Amino acid sequence: MGRSDILTLLAAGLLSAAMLVFELTLTRLFAVAQFYHFAFMAISVALLGSGAAGSLLTVWPRLGKRPGLWSASFSLATLAGYGILNLIPFDSYAIAWDHIQILYLILTFAGATLPFLGAGLVIGGLMSIDAGKLHRVYAANLIGSALGCVIALPLLAWLGGEGALLAGASMGLVASALFGYRGHIPGGQRARSYKAGLGKILPLIGAILLVAAAVVQPAWLRLRLSPYKALSQALLAPTARHTFSEWGIVARVDVVESDSIHVLPGLSQNALIERPPLQAGLTLDADNLMPITALDPGDDLAGRLAANVPEAIIGELRPNASMLVLEPGGGWDVLMMLADGARSVTAIERNPLVIHALGDTYAGFTHDLYNDPRVQVIRAEGRAYLRQHGRAFDVILFALSDTFHPVTSGAYGLTEDYRYTVEAVDDMLSRLEPDGLLVITRWLQTPPTESARTLAIIEAALRARQITYPADHIAAFRSMRTITFIVSPEPLAVDELARVREFVNTRGYDLVWLPGISADEVNLHNIVPVPLDYRIARDLLADPQGTIEEYEYDICPPTDDRPFFHHYFRWRQTPEIVAGLGRTWQPFGGSGYLVLVALLALVTVLAALLIFGPLVTPPPSPLPASREGEKQPEVVGSRVKLCALLYFSMLGLGFLFIEMPLAQRFILFVGQPVTALAVVLFAVLLFSGLGSLTAPRWRLRWALAALIGMALLMPPLLTGLFRLALGWPAAARIGIAVLSLAPLGLLMGVPFARGMALIEQRTQGIVPWAWAVNGSTSVIAAVLAVMIAVSWGFSAVLWVGAGTYAVALGAIFSFDQQKDQVIDD
Repeated sequence: MGRSDILTLLAAGLLSAAMLVFELTLTRLFAVAQFYHFAFMAISVALLGSGAAGSLLTVWPRLGKRPGLWSASFSLATLAGYGILNLIPFDSYAIAWDHIQILYLILTFAGATLPFLGAGLVIGGLMSIDAGKLHRVYAANLIGSALGCVIALPLLAWLGGEGALLAGASMGLVASALFGYRGHIPGGQRARSYKAGLGKILPLIGAILLVAAAVVQPAWLRLRLSPYKALSQALLAPTARHTFSEWGIVARVDVVESDSIHVLPGLSQNALIERPPLQAGLTLDADNLMPITALDPGDDLAGRLAANVPEAIIGELRPNASMLVLEPGGGWDVLMMLADGARSVTAIERNPLVIHALGDTYAGFTHDLYNDPRVQVIRAEGRAYLRQHGRAFDVILFALSDTFHPVTSGAYGLTEDYRYTVEAVDDMLSRLEPDGLLVITRWLQTPPTESARTLAIIEAALRARQITYPADHIAAFRSMRTITFIVSPEPLAVDELARVREFVNTRGYDLVWLPGISADEVNLHNIVPVPLDYRIARDLLADPQGTIEEYEYDICPPTDDRPFFHHYFRWRQTPEIVAGLGRTWQPFGGSGYLVLVALLALVTVLAALLIFGPLVTPPPSPLPASREGEKQPEVVGSRVKLCALLYFSMLGLGFLFIEMPLAQRFILFVGQPVTALAVVLFAVLLFSGLGSLTAPRWRLRWALAALIGMALLMPPLLTGLFRLALGWPAAARIGIAVLSLAPLGLLMGVPFARGMALIEQRTQGIVPWAWAVNGSTSVIAAVLAVMIAVSWGFSAVLWVGAGTYAVALGAIFSFDQQKDQVIDD
């Protein structure tokens, strides 16, 4: 390779890295500014931009001759897209009745798509120039993207979401300068020296200015939050002060001080409290406000509070216990347990910024709660800690560290939550002493959803431990807004049942379940018209399968393969939801799943336009006579187009059907969504790049066959891997994750580059359109993969991905049987 080729590949790789920095940063910006529904859309808009670039290059091939210009446009579009995200008053909660919000949503996503369109024009244009070098360009694109995944995480931690976005934009400008420093532009003529000089210098100056802005972060750059975010709501109080705000890889952490913050979940109505304690509010990604309480555990007020919260049952059943508190958030449960006489408390917190806020910044405010000698704070993922350490505890308390989310909102239905799965509860029970207790508190909903699903998880976990009568191991009681479950590996003793009854009656709580409970023992204090929670508990423990199948909502117990705790949608709810649109407070149409359905219809239409639009557009005109030495586009036959459509659409679907469930599945193994996404994308893209680089040496049929086999084997392989290594240190888990994905990623890089080169050998001029087909169908896969995962689990998505590659393999054999063969290996 000459100097020009090397600079071209370096520039393409750097631009691809910038694109992934922007994509990962966009997931974090959407998650903080809006809700999780919009975070995964960053992948969709990236693919949509690539598909649109392929369509444009098919119609106007000359667009691919200006990589430096389009690299610079990527950076400018990144800034414009962020401006649109920040300035347009998109209100996701009003979209069901305010039609202008649909326009705002389209503009928001259009702004996010434009940067990927610019980058796609560069990569697609470079691939179209010389089919013999296509595999190198594709490899540079994939490997550069992989490196972007590595760069994005420290940028988010150091510069925050806003700063990381600017840093990514600066990388695009450096890539533009690199294109200007090449000796020549393939297929073009050398620009005049003056213009060439500006093309080299101006992007570098712009990159320096963007880096400076990323470090300084002026006030106008600050991210605007949805008015429905908990942080936005807390800041409306007249006395509110925003005292702490830091970005991290796990989440953005904010603290608000206000005398209007009072969060005392499950407090007994019989509690005699003259005044609530002073509290600050801690939020993660601007949501889930959790209390930081200004109380010493030895204060009289702390003691009275601790005696009148649901967790006080622990002191009645296991006094002076050694406790493990998972996800303590702002430390409320740690405070209550110390005030109630716990011998020792081990708090497992995954977010280092939360530990820093409570143990350092707010140490004085909390009376050194996290520095108390009885408290050990460990930074770890809860599931990983349970697998790492063999220590047994008297009590494991799963803290109620998230706020109330109405089930009708659907705002969290797409969120993976590996804390509330059958396997998670089994892990917790495994770390209890023989007479230990697991205590879980959740919010009440009407009709019962969270409580019913939590009970279903507990019941399934107990049955998985070969316990014949789970009902004998469970007690449950409720306040006005919360429900608390007590779970024992052994049947609850008679004296323990008596103490639960006494505790519930003296605190004014209501029994939901006890072994041997009668109907006249329920609904005595916090009286509701119908004791629905008792009835669903009774039915669920008597006939789990039948009750789950007949229930109005989906309350089947989530597993690690389908960890969507907040997804309760059933198709039979659709008429009721549609009838209520615009008439009731149902953000997102009453269910997050219906958002996916609408989104799937939208992206399918867009993909069809991008794929078939170029086919009805007049073919590109020949190049001017002065450039007649350049390769002219050819008119491609309908049979070749049909072959290309089938093959590359299957590759577009298959790649995302494998990549997306792996990113979601590895959240459990790696730790948090953005890290898992970065690690999986890094591994898959890096090794796919190596596969593309070596594509000419592969036999396409064998590569596809091996890829299908690997995709089919991934679910059981991952289950075994996670069982073996989930307790390993984080660095080791990340390393083993990358290595485990290497063979699959290598095989995934071969079909596109190999297939593109082979089809280009038979008929020139089809590369841009095949690029459009691949990118456009990937947009459909990005949405469809989530829908399949939510409904049937990640394994199902991987198996569907294997099926799409099988169709692609079938297309290869079909092509070989055609008289006018298009693809032949």
